[in-house]
Amino acid sequence: MRYLPLNDADRSAMLDKIGAPDVDALFVDVPEEARLSGPIDGLPMHASEMAVEKHMRRLSKKNLAAADAAFFLGAGAYRHHVPASVDHIIQRGEFLTAYTPYQPEIAQGTLQMLFEFQSQVARLYGCAVANASMYDGSTACWEAVAMASRVARGKKRKVVLSGALHPHYAEVVRTMAKFTEDEIAGAPPSLTAKPDDDGLIARIDESTSCVVVQYPDIFGRLPDLEKIAEAAHDKGALLIAVNTEPVALGAIKSPGELGADIVVGEGQSIGVGLQFGGPYLGLFAVRDPKHVRMMPGRLCGETVDAEGKRGFVLTLSTREQHIRREKATSNICTNSGLCALAFSVHMTLLGEKGLRSLATENHRLACIAAERLGKVSGAKVLNESFFNEFTLLIEGDARKIVRDLTSQDVLAGVALGRLFPGNDALGKGLLVAVTETTTEEDIETLASALEEVLA
Repeated sequence: MRYLPLNDADRSAMLDKIGAPDVDALFVDVPEEARLSGPIDGLPMHASEMAVEKHMRRLSKKNLAAADAAFFLGAGAYRHHVPASVDHIIQRGEFLTAYTPYQPEIAQGTLQMLFEFQSQVARLYGCAVANASMYDGSTACWEAVAMASRVARGKKRKVVLSGALHPHYAEVVRTMAKFTEDEIAGAPPSLTAKPDDDGLIARIDESTSCVVVQYPDIFGRLPDLEKIAEAAHDKGALLIAVNTEPVALGAIKSPGELGADIVVGEGQSIGVGLQFGGPYLGLFAVRDPKHVRMMPGRLCGETVDAEGKRGFVLTLSTREQHIRREKATSNICTNSGLCALAFSVHMTLLGEKGLRSLATENHRLACIAAERLGKVSGAKVLNESFFNEFTLLIEGDARKIVRDLTSQDVLAGVALGRLFPGNDALGKGLLVAVTETTTEEDIETLASALEEVLA
């Protein structure tokens, strides 16, 4: 039974205070056609717990589980093997909360974990400092854009987005920019073997605060970050590098090493399962220590106590609960603590050698897949370079082919037409991701299925 402590008089007083005539007025921003006017048709008003469980089990059997399919989905969320020890450790009582410690120095274990996490992310990204995590990769991307405006002190407002930036990340940036003075300069994606680095550089001018580039990009290609960084810095702009597959950094140079000023991304690949789309883990780091106070979120540091013993403190906490909202660098309320812990545990178990070995295996299997799929009649690999994900150009509508192959227990990849709706030029593109969970048998299954549907 729900406990609702407010009576009608309380509600009326609250509505009078905020100037709303009734509760419905609070939902005026929700389109009327999207609001429910009554119970949902076809659903019973109540059922026993056992009946609900039985019904939900029947529904779950309609799903095609990743473990039961030849799995090639990616596009920013990747299926990797997560050791059972990761789940065991994060479920310990002292860890099983994602909530913010409001007396942080008392929670020394939590602070130490976050300090270790920051150190791992900073090293992975080739940066000086990383924060204690963000919500996810897309919101971290926007926070980087907002930070670039702060660094420019509002004198530069043009944000140059690569056409090969994940469209969901680009959409988050555009949505948030509606409430700022930032001018978002995007570009349409192009299906070419190499990224259009020169076209991106040509769009950078003196009014540019930052350039946002994905590495590897949404098509799996590797842009020349060093060249782009040099061009951005010549115009006084910052380079923001976005990485959605951190395992790749076990094989390719880190963005910070190549000149990126702010590096952000999604940490889901390490320690965090797909989980039907979340919760995930935003990573955020800066290359130059002078930008630390411009960073969003929280930062844990190491110190010594009065007795000279090692301890940890919350060095920076620029959040609206602690200071005035208009003065905060970010209004994100809670970091993804539990996912950050899972990332840190998995990364610790891997170590540098393990991460490099994992990256090597991912790339090896991806090369096998690209070679085999490239031999399918009616299919062609777009990429000149890739890590564990590449674009396959096929004859026909990739979205239909993906749907058809699910009946054969094959999750063939992500159709570009789904990522970029309305862009007919991308309709033949299929984004194929291969990880260590993919077997050579899976690759052959996909290739044979494609040969059948393309025949």
